[in-house]
This record gives sequence, structure tokens and C-alpha cells, in this order.
Amino acid sequence: MDLRLQTPAARELTVVGQPPRERADAARNRARLLDAAAGLVDAHGAEHVTMEAVAAAACVGKGTLFRRFGDRNGLMLALVDHAEQEYQQAFMSGPAPLGPGAPAPERLLAFGIATIRFSFRYLDLFLAAEPCASKRCLVAARAVRVTHVSSLLRQAGSGGDTELLAQTLVGYLDPALLNHLHHQRHVPLERIEEGWRELVGRMTERHLPCPGL
Repeated sequence: MDLRLQTPAARELTVVGQPPRERADAARNRARLLDAAAGLVDAHGAEHVTMEAVAAAACVGKGTLFRRFGDRNGLMLALVDHAEQEYQQAFMSGPAPLGPGAPAPERLLAFGIATIRFSFRYLDLFLAAEPCASKRCLVAARAVRVTHVSSLLRQAGSGGDTELLAQTLVGYLDPALLNHLHHQRHVPLERIEEGWRELVGRMTERHLPCPGL
């Protein structure tokens, strides 16, 4: 995974359609810092990358890095920003069944499978960027997922409190839980994906085959 080819230009996980927030020169400077961080992540893994090492690789003071990203979590979040934007674009306007054009239950199933695979692809970064418990549910990307799942549940006619049901479904897709299931409990990826299929089927009262993603 060469993150240097995917250097983001924003500090936080971005919601698709948000306007850029930085001047061109600030964006270039941020990209240079993130390129240094991405090189260290590729070489050593996210869990071994420190702010001190990134500052040294970018030839800047550590204070500069903290002013740009706030803390190590902010830096890790910035590294997955570009991938998050592409992922959001796929389920908001990409081809069906992940994007528009398929029945809501099929889109909901495809969304979960795609999210599980996306999370495992960038799992080390997601874990490194894990916010504290009081802020976990405030991350912009999670809010986008809850809103999307709520909308699909309403379209599918699931009934009940769709916001709370969406929170429950999105909780199943939490990277920390996926890591626990797969790496600590040794649950196969196929079983995790089948668990999502069963959850969606129960909430929409439909039998859904796994999509060909």
C-alpha cells in the first residue's frame, strides 16, 4: 500500500462535497509533511510511526507537525482522508449495487461488505487514528455512514427508529471491532461478511445473496 500516491489535502476525514479549506501553499506544505509520514508508514507500519520521526523525515520541528495536525491521531486520520473520499464517492454516486440504482436492501448489503473490506485494507491506520471514547462517534466519516445507512433503512421500509438501527449497524463495521474479531478472535473474513448479510436480512426481512464486489 503506497500511501504516498494518495496524499490527502485535508486535516480530517472529509465528507464528499465539502469545499477545500486551505490555501494552495498551505496545502503543498501539508502534502509534504504527509508524504514523509506516508513513507514511514509504508516502511515500518503505522503503529511504529511517531511524530518525532515524521518531523525528522520532513526536516521540520516537531511543533510544526503538531500545529498542522493537532496530535498523532490527527496525522493518521489525514493519511486515510483521500481513501475515505474515494470510498464515500463509491457508495454515494458510484455504480450499483454499492451506488444508486439498486434496491435499498441490496445497497445496504453492498455497503457493509465494501466497508468491511475498506477497513481491513487500511486497518493499521484506522487503529492508529482511533479517537478517544468520548469522540469516537463524532468523527465526520462515521456520521456520513450513519446518515447513509439511515437513509437506506428508510427506503427499505425497515420500520422502527432508523437512526438507532443505523448506529447499531455502523457499530458492527467499526475498525476496532473488525480487528478484534479477525485478529484476536480469529473469525474468518467470510464469516464477518456473512454476519453483515444476516443483520441486513433481519432488519429488512429479506434473504440477500452476497454481492459480487
